[in-house]
Amino acid sequence: MFEFIRKHSKMVMIVLFLLIIPSFVLVGSLDRYSLFDGQGDTVAVVDGQAIKRAEWDAAHQAETNRVRMANPQIDAALLDSPEARYYSLENLVRQRVLAAAAQKAGLVATDAKLAAVLRQNPELLNPDGTVNAERYKALVGAQNMTPALYEARLRSELSLRQVMQGVGGTAFVPNALADLMLESYFGRREIQVHRFGSADFVTRATPTEAEIEAFYKTHEARYRTPEQATVDYVVLDAEAVQRGVSVNEQELRTYYEQNVAAQAAQQQRRVSHIMIEVPASASSAERDKAKARAEELLTQVRKAPDTFADVARKDSQDPGSASNGGDLDFAARGGFVSKALEDAAFGLKAKGDISDVVQSEFGYHIVRLTDTRAPAVQSFEQSRARLEAEYRTQQAQRLFSEVAEQFTNTVYEQSDSLQPVAERLKLQVRTATIGRTPEAGAAGPLGNRNFVNALFSADSLERKRNTEAIEVGPSQLAAGRVTQYSPARTQPLAEVRDKVRTALVAERAAELARKEGEAKLAEWRADPAKAQLGAVTAVSRDQPGNVSPDIIEAALRVDTTALPGFVGLDLGSEGYAVVKVNKVLERPALPPEAMAQVRGQLSQANASAESLAYYEFLKTRFKVKIEPARPAPSTAIGG
Repeated sequence: MFEFIRKHSKMVMIVLFLLIIPSFVLVGSLDRYSLFDGQGDTVAVVDGQAIKRAEWDAAHQAETNRVRMANPQIDAALLDSPEARYYSLENLVRQRVLAAAAQKAGLVATDAKLAAVLRQNPELLNPDGTVNAERYKALVGAQNMTPALYEARLRSELSLRQVMQGVGGTAFVPNALADLMLESYFGRREIQVHRFGSADFVTRATPTEAEIEAFYKTHEARYRTPEQATVDYVVLDAEAVQRGVSVNEQELRTYYEQNVAAQAAQQQRRVSHIMIEVPASASSAERDKAKARAEELLTQVRKAPDTFADVARKDSQDPGSASNGGDLDFAARGGFVSKALEDAAFGLKAKGDISDVVQSEFGYHIVRLTDTRAPAVQSFEQSRARLEAEYRTQQAQRLFSEVAEQFTNTVYEQSDSLQPVAERLKLQVRTATIGRTPEAGAAGPLGNRNFVNALFSADSLERKRNTEAIEVGPSQLAAGRVTQYSPARTQPLAEVRDKVRTALVAERAAELARKEGEAKLAEWRADPAKAQLGAVTAVSRDQPGNVSPDIIEAALRVDTTALPGFVGLDLGSEGYAVVKVNKVLERPALPPEAMAQVRGQLSQANASAESLAYYEFLKTRFKVKIEPARPAPSTAIGG
């Protein structure tokens, strides 16, 4: 039912953009800052509050770390480019603007809202839908934060979201706008087309030698070849080091024995606990009261150990485990949320043993050992392949810095060739032809800006020396040398005469086709009966048939109040077309579900436009000033 939208989603979004774009015209572009050269430490001002360069640097470093974690192979130069740094500043300004708006409006995330957000994470939930306290503390701890700090940050984020949701959440699509969109995309026309192809005028576009020479001089830039270098290069990485690691039988058996010991040490213990919670802000009297209560429960369960689970369900204040009788499942050392609980669990000798009262950062606990298990240990033969791979990897990691030093010294000391370092470290010498700017999508050393810059340095080009060893990725070094260099030059006419003549003929043929088409358009408009047109066909944006999008766009712009109508279309190098629109055809009705989907897409686009417009208003309200000028787009970024 939604097949037509799936097939033509790109066109749908283009139409949505065309309908929504006036919102931006009224309020200005998001990029239109009041910029000026800044002095001193202040890089931006929001609502009278300065943003210092140190804050900018910290924000940019945090963003850089986030991107590197997501994509370790990314070129570091891209992350430290002027454009990337400016993006970090804009993002920091946006956060301050929204924070100021939230404060002025008194927008605060309530405890109920905070709890609702936490419940959206299925990994934190118990089967009954409540938040598992142990998992929550583990999540917070993994981010090196306390629960209080994590919740404060989450409240801040929720407050900032409320600023924009107040605008975007109220967007709606009037019926008139929906009808306009539907007509724009699904409207159908009956048309006829006559093409004046450039190929039909080639024989009438024969140039003279003087015209060829004049065309060449006017378009010399077309015949300029960029500088290029043919280079040899070698790469040292962990894989190359690993290939050079030899393993003998005795070393592998020794490694196996150490591995077996490590496996045996990975015993897991299953415990249950009863917790009396003590908040961090509790007074000494409150702590004493909680400990006394824990001592009472300890006495109770030691008298009747089989009632431990029932007591946990009734009296434990850990919401994540109480309903399960205090069960914390299996965990090895390092897997417990609290070091105190871990020490207590591994301090118990036998199943059923109950600890004394244990104090942790969460309160007081009584711990009972319910089960133990250890991983099965494979024989040497069973684990040989895995152990050998692990051993090689570990040895390669240990040796990498040593081999990297050999690599660095060799390419420097024997700088007239890469063959010595390749033979010494058993590396492959690779060859490539490159330009001064890395190509878009280039991977490895040839996509690394620092490496390519070194190859095109004066020392490399003029003295034909090896580059120094350059880090091109994590545990990855490369060195190269230029073996052949071709500077940028303009090809002489003698080399490109045939190309110049072909280009000139094509340009003239297209011009002759256009003039012929424009003459016929005027003639047929004056006397439609003389029109020599192609077959009648029905077209729309969603069902173009064999008709080009440009012709369909031209046909849909013809005034439907005065049909039939003619329109001419310059097809560039392909020639010219005359289009006759005979009539408007009835638009097919959309199924209710499809209509609802279209309205949803339009509402989303409208909400985005209104949110951006509101943010622009907030920048004006809070007198945003950004000191550094926006850097000019770099053609080098991304190749």
